[in-house]
Amino acid sequence: MGATIVVGVAGGIAAFKAVTVVRELERRGHRVIVVPTPASLAFVGRATWEAVSSAPVHTGVFDAGGANHVEIARMADLILVVPATADLLARVRAGRADDLLATTILAATCPVVLAPAMHSAMWGNAATRNNVEVLRERGLTLIEPASGALGSGDSGVGRLPEPEVIVDAAEGLLAHRHKTDASASGHDLAGTRVVITAGGTREPLDPVRFLGNRSSGRQGIALARRASARGATVTLIVANIEGSLLSEGGEIVEAPTAADMERAVGERLEDTDVLIMAAAVADFRPKVVAETKIKKDPRDESAPTIELERTPDILAGAASAPRRPRIVVGFGAETGTIDEVLARGRAKARRKGADLLAVNAVGRGRGFGDVENTLHLLDSAGGLVDVISGTKQQLADGLLSHVAGILRNMES
Repeated sequence: MGATIVVGVAGGIAAFKAVTVVRELERRGHRVIVVPTPASLAFVGRATWEAVSSAPVHTGVFDAGGANHVEIARMADLILVVPATADLLARVRAGRADDLLATTILAATCPVVLAPAMHSAMWGNAATRNNVEVLRERGLTLIEPASGALGSGDSGVGRLPEPEVIVDAAEGLLAHRHKTDASASGHDLAGTRVVITAGGTREPLDPVRFLGNRSSGRQGIALARRASARGATVTLIVANIEGSLLSEGGEIVEAPTAADMERAVGERLEDTDVLIMAAAVADFRPKVVAETKIKKDPRDESAPTIELERTPDILAGAASAPRRPRIVVGFGAETGTIDEVLARGRAKARRKGADLLAVNAVGRGRGFGDVENTLHLLDSAGGLVDVISGTKQQLADGLLSHVAGILRNMES
């Protein structure tokens, strides 16, 4: 049975795409209530919304009775705003109640998803960035805008993502919400042997220098802690993680380089139920490691040339191993817009062969370190399974709930 989804429409040129979003939600079996702002009717008229949704459409709090916004909020399983303009973000952040959409959001206890669309200068403005940060801290989900042609004729970040991406994100959040808290707090992984990799490998150039990455290992550690709390026997294979972070029980194996990581994982494949590759393993390493420190030649202004070679694909190797774990989970860190991240993630999921691939955007303060994040969970064919947002612990619990569900299905 589908959900009841309120689709809010703010007054931006991208409002016309909301028509496709509504139709796609209805095609997937959801009941849709459209709540446009008064300004949005200049872009898509009331008659269009009433025809698409087969229901009366109102914009003001008193159009259909003063308590209507409370009833709409109570009925909603999810509120999805397409597009969310800079003005709408500011009004929601301030807790304004000056039209039916803003008032419904203020009265809501269900998840709220905002799909921003605006000129790139407005999206990058300090006021908008602060509004986005505060709304996320309050638990609202914001879908990153795409990059491309804008309504003004300019090009940049601020374009509304494609309707399919928006609908997938909304359904993913619904699926995550419908998971019971009992599975996260219980021992649904009891008797399961779980191997988790964490941190970032370092590939030596010489005795002093190395090629590395920005991974802190916090996500892998959160996975290990939550898996242990849920009853699993955990082995954590770590690459260059600060010692103060490693405070859980269970086996800890040091694997500072890609070769070390490959060896440590390979030695444990046959005795593992679940492998979660959360480590950032280097794709390349120096072909030759200098035995002494590479120094500048005062007579030569040129820099040395360092030839690289590919490292083994540990995730793909584990997924295709003859005696692979029952479940193999990979992580894919990608840069770019959300559309670009998902496209690369889908291609990687099909290429790697893991049962699940957790794809996340990194860079510019996203992904690495002690920050909130969003994981797009894909299956081996690249299909979207779930969208999980929150702290490292919340992401860990959301992912582990999927793992526990797959295990239950295997045993039933």
